Amino acid sequence: MIKKVVAAVVLVSLLTVAIVQAMDKKTETPETTNQTTASKEGLSIGAKAPDFELKTLTGENIKLSSLKGKKVMLNFWATWCPPCKAEMPAMEQFSKQMPKDLVILAVNIDPQLDVKGFVDENKITFPILLDTDDKVNETYQVLSIPTTYFIDSKGIIQNKFTGSMNLDVMKDSTNKLK
Repeated sequence: MIKKVVAAVVLVSLLTVAIVQAMDKKTETPETTNQTTASKEGLSIGAKAPDFELKTLTGENIKLSSLKGKKVMLNFWATWCPPCKAEMPAMEQFSKQMPKDLVILAVNIDPQLDVKGFVDENKITFPILLDTDDKVNETYQVLSIPTTYFIDSKGIIQNKFTGSMNLDVMKDSTNKLK
């Protein structure tokens, strides 16, 4: 019974947030349209990946720009997301066989939930970053999860994959990075 009440509260909360965000949308003027377009173009393939700094689940800070010279697989996910849950075992398997010049960063967008429990249960060993104020998620304009950006060693976005990835997609996408 308690689980049903908790589930109902979570569902109502999510619906409330969605309604508030929908009502909070500003009317686009030519000026805001240009800003939005410029912002979206900033995340296109071939653009420089926006820098950020987040804490990991273990408490250390990771800054994207400090990884220059390494290839980065930047994944956005949530604990409640079925496709995210589906790709985590493949990401963990990939993390154990990936090249040394590659880093997986998994940005969790629901840190208020039991992320540590999820990570422990799934035996995830790659870095889990917590986007507590939703700024990185907004900067990268993630519309659906999971979404993964493949960033080359110079910090340039080379590919973007929306949806659950399998091991072959991860290998293929990272092999194309320079």
